[in-house]
Amino acid sequence: MPTVAVDKADLFERLGRNYTTEEFDHLCFEFGIELDEDTTEEVEENIKKGLPAERPQLKIEVGANRYDLLCLEGISRALRIFLQLQKPPVYKYRKFGPGEKMITATVAPDCARVRPFFAGAVLRNLHFTQRSYDSFIDLQDKLHQNICRRRSLVAIGTHDLDTIVAPFSYEALPQNEIKFVPLNKSQAYTCEELMELYKSDKHLSRYLHITKDLPVHPIIYDTKRQVLSMPPIINSEHSKITLNTRNVFIDVTATDETKLNIVVNMVATMFSEYCSEPFTIEPVQIIYPDERTKITPELTPHKMVAHASYINACTGLSITAKKAATLIERMSLHTSLSPNSSDEILVDVPATRPDILHECDIMEDAAVAYGFNNLKKTFPSTSTVAQPLAIGRLCDIVRRECAQAGWIEVLPLILCSHDENFAWMNRKDDGKTAVRLANPKTLEYQVIRTSLLPGILKTVRENKAHALPIRVFETSDVVIQDLSRESQTRNIRNMGAVWCNKTAGFEIVHGLLDRIMAILEIPRIHEKESTDFGYYIKETQNPTFFLGRAATIHYRPKPASSHQAVNSSMAAALAEPAVSKGGTSVPLYTLHAQQANSLSTVDTLKTALSSIAPSVNDIQLGMLGILHPTVLQKFEIDFPCSALELNLEPFKKESLNVWGQ
Repeated sequence: MPTVAVDKADLFERLGRNYTTEEFDHLCFEFGIELDEDTTEEVEENIKKGLPAERPQLKIEVGANRYDLLCLEGISRALRIFLQLQKPPVYKYRKFGPGEKMITATVAPDCARVRPFFAGAVLRNLHFTQRSYDSFIDLQDKLHQNICRRRSLVAIGTHDLDTIVAPFSYEALPQNEIKFVPLNKSQAYTCEELMELYKSDKHLSRYLHITKDLPVHPIIYDTKRQVLSMPPIINSEHSKITLNTRNVFIDVTATDETKLNIVVNMVATMFSEYCSEPFTIEPVQIIYPDERTKITPELTPHKMVAHASYINACTGLSITAKKAATLIERMSLHTSLSPNSSDEILVDVPATRPDILHECDIMEDAAVAYGFNNLKKTFPSTSTVAQPLAIGRLCDIVRRECAQAGWIEVLPLILCSHDENFAWMNRKDDGKTAVRLANPKTLEYQVIRTSLLPGILKTVRENKAHALPIRVFETSDVVIQDLSRESQTRNIRNMGAVWCNKTAGFEIVHGLLDRIMAILEIPRIHEKESTDFGYYIKETQNPTFFLGRAATIHYRPKPASSHQAVNSSMAAALAEPAVSKGGTSVPLYTLHAQQANSLSTVDTLKTALSSIAPSVNDIQLGMLGILHPTVLQKFEIDFPCSALELNLEPFKKESLNVWGQ
């Protein structure tokens, strides 16, 4: 959540009265923002000590989507409207006099390769003070760090319009063809030289990576080929604004058109109050390469319809549309009553409120204006009983049993590096299993784990100084690709455990497996037994584990009730290949399949085969074994380890229907 520091005296002057810290904190709470700090006491203490001190400030925490509250002007305006000290302002375009033409800016085709979108606005006859000038610069910084994502999506430039000549052109040129005097410098540099110059700059070095390696660089010229700005890095010294600036040209470049419109609207509307004609903005016409034109900023209000019945239903109130309209207006929205319905409220959403997207946002504003503390507390009209998910309840049982057996639960991160998930475990990536992060911040977090073992082994590595044996387990999700789902991924709940000691301890993890199965009431069986329910392990070879010291875990689920009725008949059918029906030889299992309406042909055949080969429907749950020495070496573990991992999904049962049973 952004925190905005505003001058305390200036804000209270705009609000028309002085507040105590407690009173202003209460006002902020009612409006939906939070007073984070009042520096008055700190300033007074510094003055007593003879130390330099700034004017007292109020540090206010605002919503991340309320870009209109990122400066003193926006906060004071919103609070004045909330307190009904003024009506919401109407933002309008400046009217052009005889012979005046709208300023134009032409976008070159090559800009589509780097930052394709451009917007502009002009504020005429401004009157800056030092504090309003500082607030103007600070708003740009706040927007750059917030919605602009550190200038990677949007960059703002402001210029003294009297020092440049319209029309303007937004171009993209090779770096060696760009040369100008940057802000606060006295000599000209090429773009390449600026990249080297600002490498050591504490502020600007953070933005060089955005355009450094691009084939062309964005640049803005006026009609005399005087550089205005080289977005998103630096403005020109020639057009910099000062306290004496009276006419300001705002340029905004972006890779995202929606955010471009929000940013240009914010900068223009917030400081239009300083124009000789308050809240009046001069538009700029943007001409794109395809001859499409656009007028920016877009000040036309977005029209929406709210309903008093919807507001009442959500808040538990019983207010009229007129009362609801009054509440909505206190949140900087323009309202009028519909002539067609006594329930409808016509709402004009101004350019300063891009956070209003749906009628529910208007309802929330009405509730804020009414006061959440003033809403009546009532019992819900329906009663519900919560219950855990089936998989959650199952995991609690496994987790509790492992803990009672002396194992310690760990919670590693679900993200890991690609090598940890594959190469370090001696596994190959088929490209169809792991979910990759498109733009990982570090090499440590590249994929979502497909196994619990890498995270558990990293935990053992970080705790290898502890006394042996180390026995840890985890019950959590792994994620794999699943193109059949809307998200194209699927979560699987696994249980994993690692035993680390001076001896491998295969029998220890085997014993843990047996205990988990015993508590789940799943008997141990042999693979070739005709038993229709249980689990068994089977020797296998896997590069993650020591040769000859690995086994897969198999589960034979109970047959479905609909299948049980035909199990014996299917076996008999396969023993007797055919019967005569109307002179035609018909396989007996076909007759049984026709009688079992609830079974498909495939299901019937599977049931029949399972009577002869019991393992045909068995499910492989996971693996256990002694980890390979190369795996331990890569995880920097000096002692032998045995590991277990199995899928818990097949054991979950449907959640109990509390009301139905």
